Amino acid sequence: MKPNDVPIITIDGPSGSGKGTVSREVARSLGWTLLDSGALYRLVAHAARLQKINLSDGLSLARVAQSMEVRFGSTDFGDARVWLDGQEVTSAIRTEQAGNDASKVAAERSVRTALLDRQRGFANRPGLVADGRDMGTVVFPEAGLKIFLYASAAERALRRHKQLKEQGVAATLAALSLEIAERDLRDSTRAASPLVASVDAELIDSTGMSVSSVVARVLNFARGRLSI
Repeated sequence: MKPNDVPIITIDGPSGSGKGTVSREVARSLGWTLLDSGALYRLVAHAARLQKINLSDGLSLARVAQSMEVRFGSTDFGDARVWLDGQEVTSAIRTEQAGNDASKVAAERSVRTALLDRQRGFANRPGLVADGRDMGTVVFPEAGLKIFLYASAAERALRRHKQLKEQGVAATLAALSLEIAERDLRDSTRAASPLVASVDAELIDSTGMSVSSVVARVLNFARGRLSI
């Protein structure tokens, strides 16, 4: 099935903007498939670490991207679960280190090319919600609704700090703020598919907004654009 035969909502944005949580809730509300593209890059980085592959070795990383066996699922409570080559790696790919590694891997053009068809393969009926950084600009440029979700750097650092604290992981706001700034710079200035809002995207500043409020706005746009 071609992507343009399927209703698609893309939700792009920087780290900590809330796009992952919002995408899951929108997909759940609509009963649509969810593509967590960031998880794919985290999986490539994780597999490369296991195989002791340098994260700047684009050709080797591309081979990993093409060969890895990936499966997504969820718990009874709706929390995401991810398997790599038959092993659950959900916790392993959600660390700060994994996120930084994924940002480095995503800068490799060969990796992005290797994952392009795999990402487009998620477009199935009744519809797809695609979460990432270049979903609306590169992967699904024909999407019926494109969202660019962002928030202030200070709020994104606070959100991540709270999340890590709840997980029992020690981290300082200063360190998290620095990591977010570095990741933003790397993602927005990379030569391959930089993080940028599509010209036809709806911009949503989630600073100070609850998840439910953001989800409601996305669903309202969807009803207007996609006639759902």
